[in-house]
Amino acid sequence: MANITAPDHCCVFESPILDTYLPPVLVFEFVFGLAGNVVALWMFVFHMDTWKPNSVYLTHLALADTIVMFCLPFRADYYRRGMDWIHGDVLCRVMLFLLAANRAAGIFFLTAVAVERYLKIVHPMNKINRMSLCFPLWVSVGLWGLIVAATGYLLADKHLYAYNNRTQCESFNICMGFSLTATWHNAFYVIQFFLPTVIVTFCTVCIVWQLRRKTIDSRGKVKRAVHFVLAVALIFIICFLPSTVSRIAVWILKDRYTECQHFREVNLAFYTSVCFTYFNSVLNPIVYYFSSPAFSGMIRKLLNRLLKKDEQAATPMIRTDRPNTVSGRI
Repeated sequence: MANITAPDHCCVFESPILDTYLPPVLVFEFVFGLAGNVVALWMFVFHMDTWKPNSVYLTHLALADTIVMFCLPFRADYYRRGMDWIHGDVLCRVMLFLLAANRAAGIFFLTAVAVERYLKIVHPMNKINRMSLCFPLWVSVGLWGLIVAATGYLLADKHLYAYNNRTQCESFNICMGFSLTATWHNAFYVIQFFLPTVIVTFCTVCIVWQLRRKTIDSRGKVKRAVHFVLAVALIFIICFLPSTVSRIAVWILKDRYTECQHFREVNLAFYTSVCFTYFNSVLNPIVYYFSSPAFSGMIRKLLNRLLKKDEQAATPMIRTDRPNTVSGRI
């Protein structure tokens, strides 16, 4: 059953399917996302011998993913209780802000690294490639400033909705009428996907074309760059496309209908697909693996050490009472 909550005239739905299936998915994303990004941060901070621009961007991305992971247990608890938020208004605002900022950070920093790879491979003589690490650091600061400016309004507005003795904490409720904040919220959600997607697609096509033109690929640099941008493109498609499409569907339906019952299916589709957005924090370590041979080499060394320890622990000690024929001692 759907109601419109007064005075905001917003559609609020009960979603038993979300309450059942999303908590374990969010817990899965929390466990593996936190583990992967903590390892990535540890690698970047303590084991990166040579810093490059892509390392700077990916470190900021891993930091954003690590921070947002701590929001997912609260989100899982929220759905486990049947979309009932019990942690207060301030924590609701902070959580929604961090989730929105993380989505923007994931898109912007992946795009920055794709552009950096494009410049290195397709335009190796460009003066940007010869700049010091101050340049990517300032770019990162600028991106964080843009992210905070574009999503900071979530900290100022109230996002709690009373419904059937429950309190929903949502920033994407389907509200009738015009609201400048809600319009920007939806517009930025869509724009921040399509514009970077165009940029990443362009970079990918150019790098692949460069690979086809090259008869000799010194140390496989171009092939690694192709694998990297393809991994970025795959994350864009898997993690960000479904929720963007479902949000556009909400816009289309709002032009045709004003009754809440017409939005039930698209509302369910949107909140289900939003979980794929959180999944980018789980998949981003794959991007780190392809980012440089140094990082992938460190991962292989770590795995080899762990496997050797497991083999040594699994090998039993063999005792013998036979005389030692070499030394002659017993």
